[in-house]
Amino acid sequence: MALLARTTRSGAVENEHHGSIAVADAEGGLVGWVGDPHARFYLRSSAKPLQALSVVASGAHEAFGITPKELAVCCASHSGSFEHQDTVAGLLAKAGLGPEHLRCGTHLPGDPGARQALEVAGEPPNPLHNNCSGKHAGMLVTAQHVGAPLETYLSPDHPVQQMIRRNISLLSGVPTADIHIGVDGCGAPVHRLPLSAMATAFARVASGRHLPDALRPAAAAIREATAAHPHMVSSRGDFSARLIAACQGDVVAKGGAEALFCAGFASLGLGFGVKIGDGSFRAMSPIVLRIMAQIGVKASLRRALAEYERLPIENCRGEQVGWVEAAEFGL
Repeated sequence: MALLARTTRSGAVENEHHGSIAVADAEGGLVGWVGDPHARFYLRSSAKPLQALSVVASGAHEAFGITPKELAVCCASHSGSFEHQDTVAGLLAKAGLGPEHLRCGTHLPGDPGARQALEVAGEPPNPLHNNCSGKHAGMLVTAQHVGAPLETYLSPDHPVQQMIRRNISLLSGVPTADIHIGVDGCGAPVHRLPLSAMATAFARVASGRHLPDALRPAAAAIREATAAHPHMVSSRGDFSARLIAACQGDVVAKGGAEALFCAGFASLGLGFGVKIGDGSFRAMSPIVLRIMAQIGVKASLRRALAEYERLPIENCRGEQVGWVEAAEFGL
C-alpha cells in the first residue's frame, strides 16, 4: 500500500494513512493507480447502487410505482432520520410489506432527532433505523415482485441475491464464480472484488457504457434518483451527499465500511475505487478530491467541495492545531 494521506499537529506529521487506488474506464481498462490496484476487498456499502439495479431491472420499480426518492434510499447508508424511516416504510408498503419483514437487524440511528425521540420514548431502535434498511427494502420488494420467498431473501442462493451477483459480474467483468461472497454487517451477502474491477463497475453504472441493454435503463435510473435526492443516500451535509449534489447528475458514488469509496463519472466514462488500509474514513474526502482533480473533474465542481480538501483538526478548546490532507500521490 502507498501513502495516501497524513495528519499533522503543530506543524509536524502525526499520522499517515496508506492504501490503494484504481482508476478504470468503462471498457475495463486500468488507466491509473496507486499502490495495488488489483488487491481484493469487500465492496461493503459501496455495493448499494449496484445492488439496487435489480429493483429496476426486475420490473419491481415500475410495477410498484417506486419513486426516485424511494429508489435513492435503496442505495443508502442513511442516518435513520424520520424522513429516511418514512421513505423506507412507504417503499415496503407499496409491495404490501412492512418493517417486520426486514432482516437487517437494529442499531441506534445516527440522526440526533431520531435518537433523541427513542430516548424520550424509552424505546429500542427498530429495523427502520438501520442504515441499510433501504437496501433491504429494495431486496424485499424485488423478491415480492418476482414471487421469490421473503423469509430467505438474504441467502446467497436466493433468486434476488443471484440476480445481484450476476449484475455485479456484468458491471465489474469478474466472473460470478470468482466473486467471493461474505456476510455484511447487516446480514446481506457482500462481494469481494479487485479494486480495479470496482472502478470498472462504477465507470459503467455512471456512464451506461458497455452495459447489457437490460441494465442500461436501470443504471440511468439509479444515477438520476441519487442526483435528485442525494440526502437520501446518506444524510444532509454528509460528504457523499454534498459530492452527489455538486455533480448534478454526473456521478454515482458510494462509500463503504472499512474506508472504501467508489465513484463513477458519466461525462468522463471513468470510475475509481479507493481503499484506506487502516479502515479509517477520516482522510477519505481529501483523497477523493485529489483523485477527482487528477482524472479531470471540472475545477468549478471541486471548488464547491473545497472545504473537504484539507480538514482542520481542533482541540477541546476549539483551537485549530493541525490538518488532515491528501499526500502528493500521482495516478
